[in-house]
Amino acid sequence: MTAAPPARRGSAGRVDFGRAVWVRRTGPLALRVDRRSVLVCAALAAAVAVLGVLTLGSGSLPLSPAQVLSALLDPDADHRARLVVVHWRLPRLLLALLCGAALAVSGAIFQSLTRNPLGSPDVIGFTSGSYAGASVVLLLLGTADHLAVASGSLTGGALTALAVYLLAHRGGTDPFRLIIVGIAVGAFLSSLTSMLLLSVNPQQAMLAATWGAGSLSGLGFAQLGPAAAVLAVLLVGSGAVVRPLVQLEAGDDTAVALGVHARRTRLLATLTGVALTALVTATVGPIAFVALAAPQIARRLTRSCTTLRIVPAALTGAALLVAADLAAQRAEVPVGVVTVSVGGVYLVWLLALRYSGRRR
Repeated sequence: MTAAPPARRGSAGRVDFGRAVWVRRTGPLALRVDRRSVLVCAALAAAVAVLGVLTLGSGSLPLSPAQVLSALLDPDADHRARLVVVHWRLPRLLLALLCGAALAVSGAIFQSLTRNPLGSPDVIGFTSGSYAGASVVLLLLGTADHLAVASGSLTGGALTALAVYLLAHRGGTDPFRLIIVGIAVGAFLSSLTSMLLLSVNPQQAMLAATWGAGSLSGLGFAQLGPAAAVLAVLLVGSGAVVRPLVQLEAGDDTAVALGVHARRTRLLATLTGVALTALVTATVGPIAFVALAAPQIARRLTRSCTTLRIVPAALTGAALLVAADLAAQRAEVPVGVVTVSVGGVYLVWLLALRYSGRRR
């Protein structure tokens, strides 16, 4: 982990943090904001807005950006365009934004916990656990009720996290051991899910396989409301673990000296990350590699010394998933197929980069 540049006193008495910052002083208090992070977030928000307009205009009834904006902002706009944009396509876009942000924040939390860019919930098995839990509900209990599937997904993700933690904990939780155990547990759960698919009739198997591809199709305000409420609470709550986790990246001894309770912080961060991943999986199915790629892309864009930049990571995840959903609509495939295809290439590149760095 690259250490942050030390603060220095400038000739005018100002503190040099090694990066351009904006400082706002109010009496004895001062707010310091990294300038590059603000500009990156503004650019990402603009990209999300553009992608959102293009997504709302894409489909069997193509609409121009002007028609989309008119349908969104003008209550007296064309009735057909407003029905398509507001009632049919807008819930899908909002879910893509929320789910992309949630996956990115979850990935940033786990990569900070493991201090490894491969430590995302996709790699360490939590997504597989959520999918296995939902598959049990769909295939063995024989119900496709949204609440039941969501409960199964949350339970599967939580049990997987507990199993990985217990198996990897030997006098402490080594990040590398956690990743290896997570990969093994994820592979076992994927095999178990495949066995379940082969043991039921083709209609049930097709239902579970379609859900398992990860898709935003057919989702409306009925699914958006509950998911948005819980995800919003979790995303806001994740901010509480940011500072302690960043301090833990410097080492347990340093963090404890600063008043951080290491074990409690890791437990709270793990629960938050698992809940974010499991809830997304319960809502739209397993969508891979957004949690892996988004925090690293955000880190490179902001040139940050830590992966745990919540707002840039969330905006990057939202942009990635909306872009993937736009491509999925054009190709008429589930969005999970697009993220797996692109994310697989990214994973190979990331592994090659780390391997070449070690050889040097």
